[in-house]
Amino acid sequence: MPSFAELGLPERLTKALAEQGFTAPFPVQAATLPDTLAGRDLLGRGQTGSGKTLAFGLALLARLAGERSRPTAPRGLVLVPTRELATQVVAVLAPLAKAVDLRVTDIVGGMSMNKQVAELRRGVDLLVATPGRLSDHLQQRTCDLSEVTITALDEADRMADMGFLPQVRAILDRTPADGQRLLFSATLDGDVDTLVRRHLTDPVTRSVAPPTGSVATMEHHVLVVDRDDRSRVVAEIAAREGRTILFVRTKHGADRMVRVLRREGVAAGPLHGGRSQSQRNRALDDFRSGAVPVLVATDVAARGIHIDDVGLVVHVDPPADPKAYLHRAGRTARAGEDGVVVTLAMPEQRAEVDLLTRQAGVSAEVSTIRPGHPDLVRVTGAREPSGEPIVVAKPPKPAPRRRPAAGGAARTDRPRRRR
Repeated sequence: MPSFAELGLPERLTKALAEQGFTAPFPVQAATLPDTLAGRDLLGRGQTGSGKTLAFGLALLARLAGERSRPTAPRGLVLVPTRELATQVVAVLAPLAKAVDLRVTDIVGGMSMNKQVAELRRGVDLLVATPGRLSDHLQQRTCDLSEVTITALDEADRMADMGFLPQVRAILDRTPADGQRLLFSATLDGDVDTLVRRHLTDPVTRSVAPPTGSVATMEHHVLVVDRDDRSRVVAEIAAREGRTILFVRTKHGADRMVRVLRREGVAAGPLHGGRSQSQRNRALDDFRSGAVPVLVATDVAARGIHIDDVGLVVHVDPPADPKAYLHRAGRTARAGEDGVVVTLAMPEQRAEVDLLTRQAGVSAEVSTIRPGHPDLVRVTGAREPSGEPIVVAKPPKPAPRRRPAAGGAARTDRPRRRR
């Protein structure tokens, strides 16, 4: 494997990478950087957790570092499907951007438009955005993409699934037609192929993984459990040591499960689309710090969240399709770490789950378990929860407004004027 320097990265970037602990490129980076640094359009396909963020991020930073900047307009653009992924991309790239005197920021939904406008006016070299919020800025003429020389689309298949492709096409039409474009996706067919044919020029394709399957350091298990035992089994799994993500189908189901787990003495937090952006950020910060070791999430969290040392992912509700299975599973066993993926299946779901795992290209060990079962403990590290309820302090209520004084006038300390 060549070094980052041998791949052609500027010295300041290679030094910053070493300071961040990146001493050698991952396969997806080694496979793509020679082409992207040479200015070619690229289609990249790699497993989740394979290092795609740095693969396109380093190409963007290297190119922008070598150009003269126009502070008021971004010259690099990254489009991602979710707010969480935008936050993650900025977290990875910001320290490296600083090393080469570049500014990077994100604009996503759920946050103040005015603050984002002020940030854009201060000057941004690399902009990371979700299609919806960037479209809002373009309509209000608060963002100018006419100087963008390189664009990366991350998880293009997910943007297609979420119905963002019309916005993505409109955004790309606002960037210079001769700009360099990099597209990363788990699959490169269907709507993604249409996007490629319209907006990329003679792209080179680099794939470091098949479109299905999972990483070698990831174990897959199906635990068959009776409906009456399911809640107790989930509580015992959640009481294990280490970070755990429990995936459920609905936001109401996530909130309900968090309440149940907290009553059992398990520190758990919800993450779903019904939460405000500040609540979602706080849930991720608590999970990342270890203050709350269990995250109960809907599929909003299945993309773009990279938190180290997530040892276990549990499909409490089986995912809708093989693609969702792999993206949920990709929250563990990232970047060479070990991880376990468990799907809970009631007896009547067994055939459905068997088909799902086969279509996802994984081989899962199947066990029939109940609360306290040895196979449950062996696979997940489950243990008895403490049973001491966890009380989460509610945010203070705003102070009540002062009522008007008698007669309808607001009470005041100022003397009344005589007429």
